[in-house]
Amino acid sequence: MLSITTAELNGWMASLIWPLTRILALIASAPLLGSSSIPAQVKLGLAVMLAILIAPTLPTLPLIDPGSGAGFIIVLQQIVIGLAMGFAMRIVFSAVEAAGEIVGLQMGLGFATFFDPQQSGQMQLIGRFFGLFATLVFLAIDGHLQLIALLVQSFAILPIGMVGIPSPTFVTLANWGAEIFMMGLRLALPVLTALLATNLALGVLTRAAPQLNIFAVGFPLTLSIGLLMISLSLPYFTPVLNQMFSDGFALVSALIGADAPAESR
Repeated sequence: MLSITTAELNGWMASLIWPLTRILALIASAPLLGSSSIPAQVKLGLAVMLAILIAPTLPTLPLIDPGSGAGFIIVLQQIVIGLAMGFAMRIVFSAVEAAGEIVGLQMGLGFATFFDPQQSGQMQLIGRFFGLFATLVFLAIDGHLQLIALLVQSFAILPIGMVGIPSPTFVTLANWGAEIFMMGLRLALPVLTALLATNLALGVLTRAAPQLNIFAVGFPLTLSIGLLMISLSLPYFTPVLNQMFSDGFALVSALIGADAPAESR
């Protein structure tokens, strides 16, 4: 007769619940994988599949009851690790979308908003376009696969236990937010420079010809020049986004203490 002890049952539960918690936290916070357009059943199924595949490769788990207080602390640590890894890459997409919103505002498209179900709120048209472009680049460099590979690697470098991410790492993550938004501003700088020159020219033209209706001429002119500059600078966005994603993966590697992955081509 098959007999299962309580210790064996707790070990089996821990080998599935603890890695599943980290995986679910990453999927919930990561770009693309955590999109609200993906059904929750698909996310849960993906997380369970990854947990089943990863469970046999895990280092020796601590002999702690998953339902005890120490087991609950381990669950919280896994949530923090997964959220930190996903949030580091989510900031990159937020910076790109912020650059698009700045460009749209300077083009006079601040009113061109629509409801974005992924963000559960209003979003500007240009910002959404920049976000979709960043998503395509992310897929082209297999960013989602690189993120899953780093997740699997994190279980070997940060094994499940009472030791989590060191405190200075969160300071690095906060500083990363400032750096990546500066890169987003640089992404929008060519279009902003052209629009600034256009607005200065319109100001001089209005001063020279006061009878000119600036609202009838200025809006279509800034809109046309903005769209033209976006189309001209769009081919140069790819290497910049590639570098931003590479820096994001390097930060994720630093969070878990791994070597930075090779730069994506």
